Amino acid sequence: KWKHQFTAGKKFAIQPALNYKGSLDAPGYSFPYIGGDATYIIIPNQVMEMNCLLEYNGKAFYYGSLAEPMSCIVGAFQANYHTVAGNYTHHMGIAAGGNMAILAGAGPMGLGAIDYAIHRERRPKLLVVTDLDEVRLKRASLIHTIEEAKRRGVELKYINPQDIENPKDYLISMTGGKGYHDVFVFAAVKAIVEQGDKILAKDGCLNFFAGPTDSEFSALVNFYNVHYTSTHLTGTSGGNTQDMIESLQMMEKELINPSAMITHIGGLNSVVDTTLNLPRIPGGKKLIYTNIEMELSSISDFKKKGETDSLFAQLAKIVEKNNGLWSPDAEKYLLENASVI
Repeated sequence: KWKHQFTAGKKFAIQPALNYKGSLDAPGYSFPYIGGDATYIIIPNQVMEMNCLLEYNGKAFYYGSLAEPMSCIVGAFQANYHTVAGNYTHHMGIAAGGNMAILAGAGPMGLGAIDYAIHRERRPKLLVVTDLDEVRLKRASLIHTIEEAKRRGVELKYINPQDIENPKDYLISMTGGKGYHDVFVFAAVKAIVEQGDKILAKDGCLNFFAGPTDSEFSALVNFYNVHYTSTHLTGTSGGNTQDMIESLQMMEKELINPSAMITHIGGLNSVVDTTLNLPRIPGGKKLIYTNIEMELSSISDFKKKGETDSLFAQLAKIVEKNNGLWSPDAEKYLLENASVI
């Protein structure tokens, strides 16, 4: 049925948000022979019918696995909206040349958002990233540097609110008193949501990006500002197929590099323990290669493990050349030299 569209040997990524007849069914959760760390899969008709098998021409396999989380970020930036006084048209997307804040933004998804904000066509003029974790904040500043952002016309600042007596006033002062046109909240924490609301500019849009587990989660919103200064809220829980295509294309063109999201690498044998203990394993995303045997290992531990294991010794050298991040070269070496499972 689809043989004219696809040929053997090409690489593909799957958009899991099928939206098939309004259903939330998704590969990895709802179908028996696809996802779930399978080594071989049978693609269900629903994926094909919804055009969710997407061709991918990037350098590394792992980029394809990160296209879905990146598409969530793309979707969030598209979902924000702004208005013009005098009419009721919603102009979709972030404010071009505006002030943007990403709160609790130094985690894996925050790193992707910083990357995307700096390297997309419609960019903010000011991007402020806050986080309470000094280690994460420092790592973010080394990966997405102030200098790189400046080359793209973005003034990038990293802030730890714990170091500031009055975070709200300080954050607003960085905008010349105007506030932020786009605020993204990357943690389901009441105080952070409320801080985001307090720093909105006129017509500012707050995007609640974090997914709460508490169905009663709520926070206070200033409705005086909603009425008189047109502040507004939105929320996104994923990206659509077009968002995923955009993320794949940007990775293929090397405009974005989501490698910073990954902190651990493992093989198929490490899947069960990793999945069961995921909340207790620190760091970012855990990348699993389902065709090799390898204990789950933090990239930062490669050098130490390399003292007794030549595979890790070489991987440590490769990632060291890439600012301590996983890379296509590291993937190539691993797949050529690791034990096949």
